[in-house]
Order: sequence, then structure tokens, then C-alpha cells
Amino acid sequence: MIKPRTPPGVMELLPRDQIAFQRMLDTIRHTFEQFGFLPVETPVMELTDVLLTKSGGETERQVYFLQSTGALERATDGLPELALRFDLTVPLARYVAEHEHELAFPFRRYQMQRVYRGERAQRGRFREFYQCDIDVIGKDALSPRFDAEVPAVIAAVFERLAIGEFTIQLNHRKLLRGYFEGLGIEGEAQMLVLRELDKLDKRGANAVRATLAGDGFGLAPDVIDTLMAFSQVRSTGHADALAKLDALGAGTALLDEGRDELRAILNQLKALGVAESRYALNLSIARGLDYYTGVVYETTLDAYPQIGSICSGGRYENLAGHYTKSKLPGVGISIGLTRLFFQLKDAGLVATAESSVDVLVALLDEAGLEHALAQSQRLRSAGLNVETQLEPRKLAKQLQYADKAGIRFVVMRGEDEAARNVVTVKDLRRGEQFEVTEAELSAALLVEREQLRSAAGNA
Repeated sequence: MIKPRTPPGVMELLPRDQIAFQRMLDTIRHTFEQFGFLPVETPVMELTDVLLTKSGGETERQVYFLQSTGALERATDGLPELALRFDLTVPLARYVAEHEHELAFPFRRYQMQRVYRGERAQRGRFREFYQCDIDVIGKDALSPRFDAEVPAVIAAVFERLAIGEFTIQLNHRKLLRGYFEGLGIEGEAQMLVLRELDKLDKRGANAVRATLAGDGFGLAPDVIDTLMAFSQVRSTGHADALAKLDALGAGTALLDEGRDELRAILNQLKALGVAESRYALNLSIARGLDYYTGVVYETTLDAYPQIGSICSGGRYENLAGHYTKSKLPGVGISIGLTRLFFQLKDAGLVATAESSVDVLVALLDEAGLEHALAQSQRLRSAGLNVETQLEPRKLAKQLQYADKAGIRFVVMRGEDEAARNVVTVKDLRRGEQFEVTEAELSAALLVEREQLRSAAGNA
């Protein structure tokens, strides 16, 4: 007999945890739609030559390739024809290039699907996981005003998820590159320095300083001191962010361009009503991906910095350059929801949910089946989620089942209740029960459910 087990690096949840995860997905989806983003889904598999636009490197070592049994018999030395997507950005690039003449630009898309990476099996690292992305794609150009709308979406998402205080940290690649130019750091060296500064939170200041002074960099001590001081710039509040940008002083044209765009983003965030505590400058953020060219975002939970970024992204100049000659600039963010959910559960910030079933209609004897079925349908018509016991069991067993399944209310109708045209409702959360007429049952349960939701929302 084969032992049942899941492969390493996947998250498989019990139903009530799945409900909690699904409600997070629903909240994110609803928020994306409120900001005018449209849903897109792409196939889990892509043609290998389309997916791997750049051969070699870390990405290809993590890709899962697909091969049918028939294809295995005809296997050649080349790569398989199909591969599983490793993020949602490359499929988006292919999608926009393929449907370019059918889409309205700027194209506002959200996508919430699983992606696959051959990660080394370890706690909190997943091989199959959900990403929740939004992007705004322009044709030929995209106004920098969209760069401020994206963090407003981030703020709305995490406020509604209610997982604690958070900060959207902002930086700008133009400002970084312009600052480096002023220090005499040019060309490829800029990207190398960017990548090192992006590791400050993980490696620490001493390790980054040693790397910048060592082989491959060889920066002078005064330049390193200036870089390290620059990378420590953080803001607290809107006015402080603007003041810290001013305090950078005169710089190159590129620095001034990045600074002006950051100022505009900050002022738009204020106009959008995003609380000052929700956003801050962090001039150490660079984002590791080379294609970011403008603003970059990282979002962290204030009380749990060890979790790291819970949402990141930024501005890029040409999404689909490998697939079309059209210039398609954009800005977007991604939430790695599987990893986030795992970490929030671990930290006690997300609880196992109540069942999505509102009511269990008990069946006390065989004679009551037809009435139980009709009663269940009336409750469903009123807008309640109802499970019906279809075989009579001891009442204690039915109550035990409902409690284990997380169902709060159990409706019971024995001979005494039937004679008086009432039912008994057992509230398993409070450990109380009450009687109500059958005519008033739906209304009474709806009131109880709304009170429960209101209490949960105010908690």
C-alpha cells in the first residue's frame, strides 16, 4: 500500500483554513476590481521557447518542464515543448503581445493564479504558490500618475485584509542611478551596487560594506560611507518624506527626474487619502530584477519585519520586448499569497475560519426528512448557506459533527416543536439555544449572522 503524502513545497489546507485563504483571495479580488482592474487568466503551461526568452541562469534551473508519455517515447536531446509558468509576468507579456490589437490601452489587468518553481524544499518556500498581480500597461507611453495609484491599491488591500499595521516603502531607480552617477559609479557597476544595497536588510550593513570595498567593486571608503548614509534614509510622514528628498541636494539630471517623480507620487497618495503612516521613503530598496526602471515598492508588516516584503513591484519600460516591436511600458505589483498566508498563520495573525455553512438542519427521525429538506430550501432562498442531515442520528452526534465542522447554528425540530410550530436553534459558539417560529426562522438566523460578521469586523 502506498503511503498518502503530498510532495514537498506545496500547501494543502483543511477546509476551514481553505475558507480563510479563499476569503483573502476574495478580498484581494474585490479590491482590485474596485480600482478598475480586469481579470485575466493564462494557461498554467506555456511553450518553452516563449516562456524562456533568456536561456540559462537561475530561472531555467527552477522551471518545471512538461512531457507527455507519448512524447517521452520520442524524446530528443532538446528541451520539452511545454513548461509550467514560474511567474505571472512573462505570461502577461506574451498575452499582451498576442492580443495587442484587441486590448484597450492603458490595459489594467489583475491575475490571481498558481505558479511553479523548483525551489529547494525548506520551511516557508513553496514550489506551487498563488500570486496575485496587478499591472497597468501603456502603448508607447504610460503616465507616471499610474505609479501613485498602485500603492493606493496596495493600501486598500492590506487595510481590508486587517492583518496589522503595514508600510509601503518607496524608492526610485532613476534617483538611485542619478545619485550613483554623482559619485562616479557608472555603467554596469551601477547595477552591481544596486543589487548589493538591495541586500542590506538580509545581510546587514557590515557585510554589504565589506563587499563594496572588496574585489569586483573596490570603492573608496568615503564613497562607501556616502552610499551607506544614503541607503539609511527613511521617512516618517508625508512632510518628512518631501524634506528628505530636498535634503539630497543638487544632483544629476537623472537624480532630479527621479526625485520629481517621487514627489508627485507622494502628493498623489495624499490626494488619494492614503494615510501618511502607510507609506515612507526607503532609499535602500532597489528590487533585484533588472527591468525596473522607475519607482519601486516593497510592503512590510510593521510588527513583523522578519516576514520580509509582503507585496512588491515597480515601473518598467518595456514589458513585451521579446515578443513585439511595440513599446509597452507598465507598472505593477505582486502579492505572493501562499507564502504570506503561511507566515501569517505561523505568526498567529490569521485564524482558522468558521465554516462557510451557516446552519445545519438536524434530522431527529426518519419521519422528519421531507420537512427538513423543505426547511433547508426555505433557508437557502433567504440567503443562508445550509447543510441538511440526510440520515437520522443521535442528536449529540449531530451537534458534535457541527461543532467539529465549524458550523455555528443547528436547527432542530422534534415532535414537541412540531406540535407548537416552532424550531429550536442551538448556537454552538455561545452554548445557548432558543426557540423561534418557523415563519420567523430565516429572519432570526440572518440577524444572528450579521451580528457575528459585525463583531468580527470590529474585532
